[in-house]
Amino acid sequence: MIETRPRNGVITKYNKPFIEQRADPYVYRHSDGSYYFTASVPDYDKIILRKSDTLKGLQEAEEKCIWVKHESGDMSKHIWAPELHYLDGKFYIYFAASREDDIWRLRPYVLECQGQDPMNDEWVERGMIGRSDDDIYSFKAFSLDSTILESKGEYYYIWAEKVSVGIQISNIYIAKMESPTKLSTAQVLLTTPDYDWERVDIWVNEGPAVLKKDGKIFLTYSASATGECYCLGMLSIDEDDDLLDPRQWKKEKKPVLRSDREKGFYGPGHNSFTKLPDGRDVCVFHARTYLEIVGDPLYDPNRHTMVMEVKWDENGYPVFDYNNMIQ
Repeated sequence: MIETRPRNGVITKYNKPFIEQRADPYVYRHSDGSYYFTASVPDYDKIILRKSDTLKGLQEAEEKCIWVKHESGDMSKHIWAPELHYLDGKFYIYFAASREDDIWRLRPYVLECQGQDPMNDEWVERGMIGRSDDDIYSFKAFSLDSTILESKGEYYYIWAEKVSVGIQISNIYIAKMESPTKLSTAQVLLTTPDYDWERVDIWVNEGPAVLKKDGKIFLTYSASATGECYCLGMLSIDEDDDLLDPRQWKKEKKPVLRSDREKGFYGPGHNSFTKLPDGRDVCVFHARTYLEIVGDPLYDPNRHTMVMEVKWDENGYPVFDYNNMIQ
């Protein structure tokens, strides 16, 4: 078990954690208005869920373990970044896991709920996500952080995967889905670490998250190593464009959210989006409240869930500002 320690950063009026020690947070609002929360836990050994009638209610909601890692073999180590999605009338959880005997062999897996109550109904393993029949490359290397994009009645699978040669650069790919457990097209590269702020310590694009508004699709992602340099970048595309054509996507040249020492946010990243009942958009992300990390940042437990209201500028682009935190 990972040894935890108290939050030791300076808590400002901005950075009070929404939920402590929950990294890679994902919030899903179902059609009945219920909010569900899942995230990576510090021991990386299980998948948890919370449910509430309100977003703020997730803070105190009972947390239930719905799945535990295997003792050996596939899915026995590093249970990372679960996401809850509702596709074709069923709940699914997409997550990454490795092996106790090969701890960096991260691959994407799927759980399927056997009923309409994800908190109490049975979850079954559906194995690794299946690549398309004509794809010989996907999921052969370190693969994680999958999310689902729905557009015009089609589902797209978006994930991070390291190029399997050289220094293992982490890129983000997209493919169309045939079913909730299999892809129908081969991978298409959406973004690779192009800029210096995506290449601090290690070259990384990961953690894609989808935000849609007024006919545009925005895709945020996390970049660089997981310390203070971790930050959010963004791509965008019109919903009428070909989502599988990388030339149609526009990539921002600068981060849209990064560390702020004055306000007490360090390493913001791996976010998700949800909505308040009145339609306002919300960004859910993790960050630390201190700079100095003892040991490997990956095993520092104090990446906390934070919540920010997303504002919109005159050009219809999202604005991420620590002045709009929800606590």
